Amino acid sequence: MFSKILIANRGEVAVRIIRACREMGIETVCVYSEPDRESLHVLMADEAYCIGPGRVSESYLNRGAILAIAKATGCNAIHPGYGLLAENPEFARLCEEEGLIFVGPYWKTILQMGDKEEARRIMKAAGVPVVPGLEDIKNAAEAKAFAREVGYPILIKAAAGGGGKGIRLVRAEEELDSLWDMARQEAKVSFMDDTLYVEKFLENVKHVEVQVLCDTFGNCKVLGERDCSVQRRNQKLIEESPCLKINDEERARLFGFSETAVKNINYRGAGTIEYLMDKDRNFYFMEMNTRLQVEHPVTEMVTDLDLVQWQFRVAAGLSIEDMTIQSRGHAIECRILAEAPERGFAPSFGRIEFLHSPGGPNVRFDTFIYSGCSISPYYDSMVGKLIVWSPTREEAIRKMRSALGELLIEGIDTTMDFYLELLDNDKFLAGDFTTRDLET
Repeated sequence: MFSKILIANRGEVAVRIIRACREMGIETVCVYSEPDRESLHVLMADEAYCIGPGRVSESYLNRGAILAIAKATGCNAIHPGYGLLAENPEFARLCEEEGLIFVGPYWKTILQMGDKEEARRIMKAAGVPVVPGLEDIKNAAEAKAFAREVGYPILIKAAAGGGGKGIRLVRAEEELDSLWDMARQEAKVSFMDDTLYVEKFLENVKHVEVQVLCDTFGNCKVLGERDCSVQRRNQKLIEESPCLKINDEERARLFGFSETAVKNINYRGAGTIEYLMDKDRNFYFMEMNTRLQVEHPVTEMVTDLDLVQWQFRVAAGLSIEDMTIQSRGHAIECRILAEAPERGFAPSFGRIEFLHSPGGPNVRFDTFIYSGCSISPYYDSMVGKLIVWSPTREEAIRKMRSALGELLIEGIDTTMDFYLELLDNDKFLAGDFTTRDLET
């Protein structure tokens, strides 16, 4: 096992990784930007080093500086968390060249799955169903020809995309040219790659994803599925496990697709295969995230596994062949955002004047904030994740209502009241929420 690792990330995921390392007896080194000087991960790590100013391009994305600190401090491995460099194949390759273990997949796998067009081709060749679409598309005229063939609406998507960026929904031909240009511009800014592809847009779908864990010996374990259909502008807000609307036969089929997918690409580590389920209960591969997911705690709650610790074990070369997976009960996660829903979800920044975290059995609040800390405008608006577990979904919803009512964050606006309203929504209570319900 590793003796010392560097965490190439910030916020609640950095705190999450530090906690896992403490339990495993692994020393931690963290990096931070100037605005994050008093962040919780800086205070918790065994060693902390400032890496640059607030802009991520000058700090958390500075691959050379991160690698230099890892080498200088005697680290064995680097955990990238999620976001930032987590799915950067060049960074994973550089880690390998420097003799550092990248706690994640092989860099070639990241490269394959990071290219959404290539990922679609690989899955189709493996017999995994994909959303009807067109790769290798060069201009808006080809997109129009595809749309005339399959019918509107269609989705324009960034080939190097993720996090809901570089996506545009096109419902009529007269709006395609302008939306094509907007998607290409956003893709170039977000991913430094303006390559686009198009898919048929499936109406009234659920977003279901499967958590997998694979070792270096070809063993793969499916750790269950998550329903991530509660979204706003392609950003997930509430996740839960298991998915209420999938029966055992469909679950077995979905898990079979997922095992085929990861074995076909020689996958290593934790990963998530994301699917859309249409009204006829067909599953379609959408993309694979080659990293830890924000919503991984709901899987941890129903399986009683620490996914971060298992990431380290797999990266260190341990086998998961004898690992037993037992899922029980129901878990729900609400992403707590520093946003004001009543003002169109405008970002909210400033000083946390007071924080009180909820307690009780099977209630978990993963966060990096504390009373007196400041929320910077430089980074993502998520300030924490509230996760609960109960034997049934009905009990889990009641527990989440109670936990949201107990969670106090003063000094900034948050989405907590919005979630309390959503948890009383008839469609949510029935498990029928689709990815577009918050857009209508």
